Amino acid sequence: MATDKAVRFVAYLEATKGIVVLIAATGLASVIHEDAHEVVASLIEHAHFNPASQYPRIFLDAASQLGDTRLSLLAAGAVLYAMVRFIEAYGLYFERAWAELFAALSGAIYIPFELIGLVRELTWHGVGLLAVNVAVVGFMVRALFRRRRVPTPTST
Repeated sequence: MATDKAVRFVAYLEATKGIVVLIAATGLASVIHEDAHEVVASLIEHAHFNPASQYPRIFLDAASQLGDTRLSLLAAGAVLYAMVRFIEAYGLYFERAWAELFAALSGAIYIPFELIGLVRELTWHGVGLLAVNVAVVGFMVRALFRRRRVPTPTST
């Protein structure tokens, strides 16, 4: 069914988010004992960004305020987030109702913030993120309703 494919697609999407965040956590962990400001400055230079422009400046300022403890907490939080995404992806892949409910709720939480962001500044990537998130929530709600209509076999 189309809903099954959509749920599987969301499972892959959640697993991908977990992998990306895990890679970021690994990067954070690798700079714990280094000067974070220096690492960010070299990344900005390597990407040929202007360090004086707005977004690179935000990252440079944030990096200068990070200590080992904060970096460790950020890395630990990223690992925890990635694990939640992997558990959700597992549940969705194997069509567990709890995972469909969790995916619908966790996706719906972001929608008001995305709308506020679009009201403040309308951007194509903001519209795209909102559209993907609304679609994911819609797929999950549809899967949950479909699950309620399909009778489950009972043992006698």
